[in-house]
Amino acid sequence: MRIGVIGHPGYEGLTEILATLVREGPRLGLDVFYEEHMRSEVPDAPLLPEPASLHGLISLGGDGTLLRAARWLDGAEAPIMGVNLGRLGFLTSCRASDFPSYLERFAVGDFETDRRMAIDAAVLGPDTVPSKPMRALNDVVLHKGGLARVLQVRVWVNGELIGSLAADGIVLSTPTGSTAYSLSAGGPIVEPTIESILMTPIAAHTLAVRPILLPPDAEIEVQPDDAPEEILVTVDGQRGTTLAAGQRLRVTRSGSPVRIARFSGTFFARLRHKLGWGGVAERGE
Repeated sequence: MRIGVIGHPGYEGLTEILATLVREGPRLGLDVFYEEHMRSEVPDAPLLPEPASLHGLISLGGDGTLLRAARWLDGAEAPIMGVNLGRLGFLTSCRASDFPSYLERFAVGDFETDRRMAIDAAVLGPDTVPSKPMRALNDVVLHKGGLARVLQVRVWVNGELIGSLAADGIVLSTPTGSTAYSLSAGGPIVEPTIESILMTPIAAHTLAVRPILLPPDAEIEVQPDDAPEEILVTVDGQRGTTLAAGQRLRVTRSGSPVRIARFSGTFFARLRHKLGWGGVAERGE
């Protein structure tokens, strides 16, 4: 079984997890491949191959590391086992203390697979071909950068202009991303199996502008009016681009889902334990 490893070097506990992989990998029949920066911890480690050649991927860090792992897979079918080395770890599969036992289960396929919808974002002309799509598991955000001003933004859905709104920006999220930036901007929580695209304005200027839940096959285009250079597009909070005057942002459903390994618990249990939904967050989970 060919397993890839993507990790964040800033977390405590990474060294111990990598030592466990080096020690237990051969016993479990795993061929393990690593990001280049991990060679400081695992000398002469074999480097990550093409995503399609892997049977599984392990992310070591927090939710941000898992999001990066999902984008690196770029549609490949390998399930991701997220190991939480940070604080929240809402998307991850297990805690660091559980890793040795769950690694054995991951090696033999003893886990459930959550199929999570992803979205693609591309920048359109006016006179150029669309940019290469940027893939997001959580969200794509159009925002005004450091400007202290409201944006005027026009929005089309499936070619129909649905309105022009004034706001600090717009979050276009998957159901998975509904518990991220969209939630902070006042959007609803969407259960992950309800495939959809959630459009949430950021600090809308009028009370009439509210989040809209759209079908998964919707084609959404957003164009800022009189856009300055500081109009930014951010993907999963980690990468992005800018929009120039006259350009639009198009967001559509990705062709393949992201597969996340789950060993126990449900989505609603995570809401209670991690986000404190319904009261005070439960501790020790």
